[in-house]
Amino acid sequence: MKKSQPQFFNEMQLDLAASSPDGVREIYKAYHQWLKNVPHHQLNSKRMEAELLFRRVGITFNVYGENDGAERLIPFDVLPRILSAKEWRHLSTGSIQRVRALNMFLHDIYHDQDIIKAGIMPATILANSQYRPEMFGVDVPNQIYAHIAGVDLVRTSESQFYVLEDNLRTPSGVSYMLEDRKMMMRL
Repeated sequence: MKKSQPQFFNEMQLDLAASSPDGVREIYKAYHQWLKNVPHHQLNSKRMEAELLFRRVGITFNVYGENDGAERLIPFDVLPRILSAKEWRHLSTGSIQRVRALNMFLHDIYHDQDIIKAGIMPATILANSQYRPEMFGVDVPNQIYAHIAGVDLVRTSESQFYVLEDNLRTPSGVSYMLEDRKMMMRL
């Protein structure tokens, strides 16, 4: 039996059916031209420099559940992903809507629990160790329970993004994103 190939989306390349002589998405054309002139060893050198700086500063993480306790570097790509203004608006609007919906869910769970009464969520959710019964009936300012959220996204096609997970507790990825941004500016 033949194994299927994993599907992925190449940020820079157009779909095979697209008609472009070089096959590069419009938003990447200038970047692609620059990239063709950068020696491979220079990019590799920048990647190694970033790894060294992350180690020196201690920008690492542990994977929960792994026994070896080894610290890992945060993922960092010296080649940035470029989003058009239209793509950014789409992601921004969707993320805001998603976090608003998550806050509405939290408000309902800690107040009327209509989502449970309607059978959409099972009552067993209240037995989850993350549920805080002492918060039941507590009104928080502006009904905002999550002031910061880590929304992990993956892109699967030119116009399609999926959410892998939402992290409303302590989204450590936010600090990594800030460190990545500082590193990109430094390099």
